[in-house]
Amino acid sequence: MALGYVGVLTVRVEMPWVSNLKEKRALVRPVVERLKARFPLTVARLDGLDAHDWEVIGVATLSSDYGWVEETLRMAADFIAREGEYRVAWEDTEITVLGGGEEEAEGTPLPREGGP
Repeated sequence: MALGYVGVLTVRVEMPWVSNLKEKRALVRPVVERLKARFPLTVARLDGLDAHDWEVIGVATLSSDYGWVEETLRMAADFIAREGEYRVAWEDTEITVLGGGEEEAEGTPLPREGGP
């Protein structure tokens, strides 16, 4: 049985009309900050930080409910697509099962305090 699910969304946004890093940050950073405030997510600018015309945004969440993880990441992707003055070049969503089955067998359990 699954202990939970980790969902990761990766989105590449492009803005070829932007000519400098300051202008790009002014477009991307507010969307990242609003995303953090609006949804229970961890959000980071992952790649393209030194490029003036593109960037990769990463989003992650964790829950015991697969449907909730899936829906939250979908809402985050929709939010990123509609809130910024850029175009979404691609997005990728991965949801990983925690615990259960073979994954559990591969891990080493941590000792519990006060237990054997």
